[in-house]
Amino acid sequence: MILLEGNGALSSLGLDDPSEIYRPKPPEFELDKDVENFRNYENLDGEMLRVRDTYYEMHTKQTHEFASSQRAKYKEGIIGRYSVLEMMDLVAGLVDESDPDTSLTNDIHMYQTAERIRAAYPEHPWFALVGLIHDLGKVLAMKGEPQWAVVGDIFVTGCKPSPSVVFGEPSFAKNPDSTDPRYNTEYGIYQPHCGLENVVTSWGHDEYMFQVLKRNNVQIPEEGLYMIRFHSLYPWHHHSDYKHLCNEKDNAMLPWVQKFSSFDLYSKGEKIPVIEEIRPFYEDLIAQYCPGKLLW
Repeated sequence: MILLEGNGALSSLGLDDPSEIYRPKPPEFELDKDVENFRNYENLDGEMLRVRDTYYEMHTKQTHEFASSQRAKYKEGIIGRYSVLEMMDLVAGLVDESDPDTSLTNDIHMYQTAERIRAAYPEHPWFALVGLIHDLGKVLAMKGEPQWAVVGDIFVTGCKPSPSVVFGEPSFAKNPDSTDPRYNTEYGIYQPHCGLENVVTSWGHDEYMFQVLKRNNVQIPEEGLYMIRFHSLYPWHHHSDYKHLCNEKDNAMLPWVQKFSSFDLYSKGEKIPVIEEIRPFYEDLIAQYCPGKLLW
């Protein structure tokens, strides 16, 4: 096991750059743009207004009931049997409407993330594979789901939203759970330190891809599964929110998710890998860890 250094709790107090509260610790590799230009939700205009609109719709419609029903809907693998490579080809043309950092298609981002991880941790090929497939659950958007139910940062439903959620409390004003006494308190329906595996997060590509991998008994280590399941839970892995719901396992997995988050975010840029040259390497990884056709 690699020993990874966690980010720790960060405070938004006294920051010169408000967008800093949305970013993980900068990585050790060279970036394609300045750190302060990542996850900047403060000054959106033009086509980037799609980011705000996607989050407001998400925070209005992602109720506890909706998230729970989506989990049940996709639990048995209703999309059918496809290989990982087939799903990668299907999701290749998707542009994430919640992402202020890139307008590149999803396949480019997945390869960018994987290649950064591969260079840093060549002794752990499964880690690079996680980088490659972490967003593959966004295939839901190619199968009819609206992007507000697929992409973006996730949050815990069934309790009061974390104050660090992107666009904050005003974006939840029209969510019926905000006035439901069952769901609008700090703990809501949950017990202290129940564990993140036992809460219902807003529905999206993270939980869906985790379900796919578990259903098909894919041999990715637990650390990798946590990265995939919770990489969009920024209030937890970046802001140290939801600590009152976390158990010892969550605390042990946190540094792994934080390290992955750094690669996921800061690999975005203008340097586009030549996919035709590196794809054979990842085809071999897929054949090793998740071969054949999986039930999606």
